[in-house]
Amino acid sequence: MRIASRAERIEPFYVMEVAKAAGVLAREVARTDRPMIFLNIGEPDFTAPPLVQEAAARAVRAGATQYTQATGLEPLRERISAWYAQRFGLQVPARRIVVTAGASAALQLACLALIEAGDEILMPDPSYPCNRHFVSAAEGTAVLVPTTAAERYQLSADKVEAAWTDRTRGVLLASPSNPTGTSIAPDELRRIHDVVRRRGGITLIDEIYLGLSYDDAYGQSALAIDEQVISINSFSKYFNMTGWRLGWLVVPEALVPVVERLAQNLFICPSTVSQYAALACFEPESIAEYERRRAEFKARRDWFIPQLQATGLDVPVMPDGAFYAWADCSALAERLGISGTDTSWDFAFELMKRAHVAITPGRDFGTAETRRFVRFSTASSMAHLQEAAARLKALTA
Repeated sequence: MRIASRAERIEPFYVMEVAKAAGVLAREVARTDRPMIFLNIGEPDFTAPPLVQEAAARAVRAGATQYTQATGLEPLRERISAWYAQRFGLQVPARRIVVTAGASAALQLACLALIEAGDEILMPDPSYPCNRHFVSAAEGTAVLVPTTAAERYQLSADKVEAAWTDRTRGVLLASPSNPTGTSIAPDELRRIHDVVRRRGGITLIDEIYLGLSYDDAYGQSALAIDEQVISINSFSKYFNMTGWRLGWLVVPEALVPVVERLAQNLFICPSTVSQYAALACFEPESIAEYERRRAEFKARRDWFIPQLQATGLDVPVMPDGAFYAWADCSALAERLGISGTDTSWDFAFELMKRAHVAITPGRDFGTAETRRFVRFSTASSMAHLQEAAARLKALTA
């Protein structure tokens, strides 16, 4: 069977490939004194809070399970708009918000609406792998621009200016970022957008971890800069609704009918039950619970990263958001006698075998020194993080 070239361009999602291997080993060691600890997937251990679950049940009982309009329930768009006003002091009209089948659908819709065949989109290296594949699926090319710890693993206006060519269509950023948990300083983000705007390009920014910012210097939405900025967000991370597959997109008003037309054809609408459930995310009781959980994620970060540093896993930049630690494993791998052409890949599998701790190697996230780095997810419980830290220390004892 002949496979389409666009499909052949999409690399495996190595996070999931490693997860499959970890799952096999986990079944083998499940009944031992060291069952597998999963620090590889970026999924909160918290589930949707009570009011959200109750709202979903009510929707099912009431038969509110049929199609909605492609842009989402109007009351949900209004509540998202109110959340921007309450949380960030921003006036984002509901008419500019499109509810989507997860942030993945939002990214796909934005890329299909704005990227032509041959267009290039600048992205930081390292960055979340699926984002570059959305560009590729739209017949564009993701151009990964190497970044450093001194730059917080984010693009700068100078680097965007230097990398821009006559084929460049714009930038796709993430703040806070996966895998590094770092954000772009607001002034620098404004300068980046100024470069893009002067060139007639587009600024897309993945803000799915924005609610999980821990530093006031960074926790502002890029929508504060300009109405032409396109923001992708999600109910998965801050709102703890990963499997519900619900997100949203904020676009310039002129782009709404274009995105709506694409959404009608590609998705019909987001999950109706998930939308009715998400209305309860914005109740005061739910927001209070989310803020309690955000504090817990910060406490996990504050405890776990010093443990990694003490074990010889250097985290060059303290993450200011999300729930990841981007750690250089090269020195510890050498101490443990782990060698190979891809240090982080070999280290991740050895850690899985020796300590029964699953993590994510850097291969997914780009090519700029990613063979030296692994990603730990701190979305797991404190008990799991403590046990993982103890096993890491035992390896080096």
